Amino acid sequence: MKILDANGQPDLRKTARRGRAARRSVVPDIKSPRARKIPAYTLLNENALKAIEDQADWILQNIGVEFCSDKTALDLFAAAGATVVGEKVTFEPGLARQLCATAPAKFELHARDPANTVLLGGDKVVLMPGYGSPFVSDLEKGRRYATLTDFENFVKLSYSTPWLHHSGGTVCEPTDVPVNKRHLDMVLAHLTLSSKPFMGGVTSLERAQDGIDMARLVFGAAFMEDHAVMQGNINVNSPLIFDDTMSGALRVYAAANQCVCVSPSIFAGAMGPLSPAAVAAQTLAEGMVGIALAQLVRPGCPVVFGSFHSTMNLKSGALAFGSPEANLVTMALSQLGRRLGVPVRSGGGQISASNAPDGQAMQDSTGAMWATLLSGAHQVWHAAGWLEGGLVMSYEKFIMDLDHCGAMMTLLQGFETDEEAFGRDAYHETGPGQNFLSTQHTLRHFATANFQPDIPEAGPYETWVENGSHTADQRATARWKRMLDDYKAPPMAEGIYKALTDFVATRKAAMPDAWY
Repeated sequence: MKILDANGQPDLRKTARRGRAARRSVVPDIKSPRARKIPAYTLLNENALKAIEDQADWILQNIGVEFCSDKTALDLFAAAGATVVGEKVTFEPGLARQLCATAPAKFELHARDPANTVLLGGDKVVLMPGYGSPFVSDLEKGRRYATLTDFENFVKLSYSTPWLHHSGGTVCEPTDVPVNKRHLDMVLAHLTLSSKPFMGGVTSLERAQDGIDMARLVFGAAFMEDHAVMQGNINVNSPLIFDDTMSGALRVYAAANQCVCVSPSIFAGAMGPLSPAAVAAQTLAEGMVGIALAQLVRPGCPVVFGSFHSTMNLKSGALAFGSPEANLVTMALSQLGRRLGVPVRSGGGQISASNAPDGQAMQDSTGAMWATLLSGAHQVWHAAGWLEGGLVMSYEKFIMDLDHCGAMMTLLQGFETDEEAFGRDAYHETGPGQNFLSTQHTLRHFATANFQPDIPEAGPYETWVENGSHTADQRATARWKRMLDDYKAPPMAEGIYKALTDFVATRKAAMPDAWY
């Protein structure tokens, strides 16, 4: 129904209010990790991909990978046909890839709310917030060590936005909690303040097991035997070393049939040679070895082939993010992961070396995110909040990044070319030189036609000045505060909540505080 204003002209605002609810039910759901419609970009041809895979095999045969103080891992590789000398493992060409063959090409990561369950692999895209920052910042309190309150805030913000599909892991380090106990509070926050998928602790075998035991209280041990509900981030100590903490945590997650994310971390020129080709090959070599270990522990264990890579300013040694060389590696690794037959975690995301949520931050982040999403990566870490090369989670940048996540997810949907999309009826309502604002086609679609960012727009210059000349980051401050004010925790059965809090209290009481 067309609603007219006092002058007999279509009233777009009233029409929108009346029709918006009905239209929402037929609008494509682009806010959840559904299938991308734009195909992944293929940077490299077959010869180039084969050359990188051959180089990865050369590294594994001639240089090898060390597993420090992990006899169990060494014994598993030896039994599988690898050569073990001391703590070094080498592989004949093709063996590491062969050992990865039992890993699934795609799998569901189940959430506490089934509506938030995501599929990793195929043509799906799953976004999650930043990971691992010891500091946080906002425009009012400045840069400071992160606390448990900050951690909980970012879990709430990640839960509240439709543009992040995953709660993350160590979104920021709660430095006011003892090191040996903070994993309990982090997993508790993910399980109670959100109902999206999450990551558990990996900084010791016991901490990894604690997170799995807590998840079993929520999902049930029997369910988790056959279903992944959480992930563990296994960082390779690049170049070519797995320390016993990481390989041990990997084995704990794999034994429990929970998702193992293997993430080599290579800064070109520091942890590996300078060239994009060398970084891609070394990342593939290290990643295959980690995935192989997970499959030796439990064939069929769900895995993600991850990476974290960047270039360096070779004059100062400072890390650079969003650089063209790093973005090329991002695109190459997605191709290599698809050929390996496992889901891919991008080494990009909205990452930046900037010290503030400024133009440089958004330029770095936009460059990296474009390459990430066009590459065909299945899971994107650091999609929101990242500053200072990962040292800081910024409240304002988190909100600015969310708007860009929404824009990029919208872009990945492409556009329709059906009869309704062409709007032929609108031409019959107007004529040459007339506008289309009042046509039925516009009224049917204007409320949902274009992506709308959540940061309030500034308006024309004069209005912007009258309102205080607030820049985008300043307007983002009001947005994150409002999101926290409006936050409502997802429901949880009282008995499960009590079991979780009792578990945390018991585990904390069983050990003295340790701050290192």
